Amino acid sequence: MRPALVERAHKRRPKYAVIIPDGAADDPLEELDGQTPLEAANMESLHGLARLGRLGTTNNLPEELPAGSDVALMSILGYDPRRYYTGRAPIEAASQGIPLNEGDLAFRCNLVTVEDDKLADYSAGEISTEEARVLIQLLQEKLGARKFQFYPGFSYRNLLVARETSYELKTVPPHDIMGQPIEPNLPEGDGAEKLIQLMWDSRELLERHEVNRRRMDRGLKPGNMIWLWGQGRAPSLPSFQVLHGVAGCVIAAVDLMKGLGKLAGMAAPEVPGATGNLKTDFAGKGQAAAAALRRYDFVLVHIEAPDEAGHHADIEGKVWSLEQIDRHIIAPVWAELESYEGPRRMLVLPDHFTPVGVRTHVRRSVPYLIVGSDISGRGFAKFCEREAQEAGHAVDEGHRLIDELFLSS
Repeated sequence: MRPALVERAHKRRPKYAVIIPDGAADDPLEELDGQTPLEAANMESLHGLARLGRLGTTNNLPEELPAGSDVALMSILGYDPRRYYTGRAPIEAASQGIPLNEGDLAFRCNLVTVEDDKLADYSAGEISTEEARVLIQLLQEKLGARKFQFYPGFSYRNLLVARETSYELKTVPPHDIMGQPIEPNLPEGDGAEKLIQLMWDSRELLERHEVNRRRMDRGLKPGNMIWLWGQGRAPSLPSFQVLHGVAGCVIAAVDLMKGLGKLAGMAAPEVPGATGNLKTDFAGKGQAAAAALRRYDFVLVHIEAPDEAGHHADIEGKVWSLEQIDRHIIAPVWAELESYEGPRRMLVLPDHFTPVGVRTHVRRSVPYLIVGSDISGRGFAKFCEREAQEAGHAVDEGHRLIDELFLSS
């Protein structure tokens, strides 16, 4: 084939984008005059695309699995979590390049704030990565051994690996118990005593540490204890490209999404300024996604900010973050797709509900939008929970939704 024909054939290959505003789905709020944050936010680009595409609902959280982003994001990528899910922490370990051997058990190791023996903040006031690294390195020095190894991550999101263990445990995510006593929510099961001892020992070491004293002097919450949860063993995912026939790239700040991408054989580049909270560089992520679409046929963009706002009951922050996503990510990604000569489609959906009224994940079907060069619009007024429900199209198993993205392109 002559070079010019090769180039034209390449341009005709379909391009796909998936944008996930984590935890964006919510309930109608009195503070927003009975609207949800998705309805109240000024999202000109997304609501305009709703008029051009098709809406529906999908359930990313099988009943028998935890109502977490780990399960939901695996579903969105097209992997049935009932078959492939082993836990949250090993996915994050994959992102950090931490090797897990047979018999190893990885735990998410949050730095949290405990006040009056209650869980006051699951993120230690979104402690900085630099401060968290000092505290985790201290724990490794004082409590780590061949059996237990601490690994610093990003902000409060760190890891503990228990090597060569047969523990069978039940743990509780800290964002589910904000304001509750910690005693009834400590790990249970085989090996729980050793983990609980680590947690109490961490409190003794961290309570008066200089990092925390300086934080409290500035009116910030201390990372005065670790919380162990999300345990699991090394997962194995088949290649995304083999499953779906496209090479992919993940644009994300959090290790959970990057880890899933890497396990699926996709690129997961670091994006400067991407933080996984409200202070993230929204524009930087949008620019990185648009650039990735010029190189890859499939690009997924994950934005954690709405979920963080939901956990903190921050209505204003949730609405604002959705507006930033619309302006700085959805608009430029769709513009990049529109400039492409071949077929293109984009899927937008939250992974789960994180209502500000309950401050944790809720197992409920979320709205989704598919828009593309071959899709006839149905004139929906907005991308929101109500419009999607009224559209009447439901995908009961979230891992099958991606088939609709690829189906007729």
